[in-house]
Amino acid sequence: MSFVMLLAIIVSVADAAWEDAHATFYGDISGTETMQGACGYGDLFQEGYGLETAALSTALFNNGQTCGACFELTCVNSQWCKQNAGAIRITATNFCPPNYTPPVDIHWCNPPNKHFDLSMKMFTSIAEYKSGIVPVKFRRVKCQKRGGVRFEIKGNPNFIMVLVYNVGGAGDVNYLAIKGHKSNWISMQRNWGQNWNTGVGLVGQRLSFTVKTSDGRSLTFYDVASESWGFGQTFEAKSNFY
Repeated sequence: MSFVMLLAIIVSVADAAWEDAHATFYGDISGTETMQGACGYGDLFQEGYGLETAALSTALFNNGQTCGACFELTCVNSQWCKQNAGAIRITATNFCPPNYTPPVDIHWCNPPNKHFDLSMKMFTSIAEYKSGIVPVKFRRVKCQKRGGVRFEIKGNPNFIMVLVYNVGGAGDVNYLAIKGHKSNWISMQRNWGQNWNTGVGLVGQRLSFTVKTSDGRSLTFYDVASESWGFGQTFEAKSNFY
């Protein structure tokens, strides 16, 4: 990929045009029901996402490839929009599944609708609670995350699955490779959401990762986990995408 093409992709993420969609909310003000979900994340508070999240409709979710991407939304053209509320920024952490039970035209997450199912906190930041649903304008924006990219290692000695999260920049990872200090680089396969797996055993080796995001950028994080790493542990790299 040429430098000009890469620059064009980065600019397109940073300055994406506004598009039309609708927004609703799910769960209560505590946000308990927004935890976990189809992107593979767990406790969104511990992972740094908090309640600034949304479940995306099929048209936006892209079979999980959009997980981790960030969007800016503003309520428009409704009496229920809160005055001077401004825009909110959210991270895609879940999937709003289609519902084909008649009448299908009332199910906002059905294709081809572009829809954001927000946490209650984020919805009521831009619209009145009693509205239930409002039209919004949205665009992709760069993700601003604190600290480094994080890797949660799960599985067993014969099957390693890595959840990659807290990714800045474009936010949505489309390639992950892993390397033990005694192995070559191994391309991982997307399992679901932002969970990636390999059947190569790397127990007892220092682990490094290469992460590529949808804007074409790539970073390599060396020796993120020491030889003594264990399943169920999370490791944070020293840098991130910006």
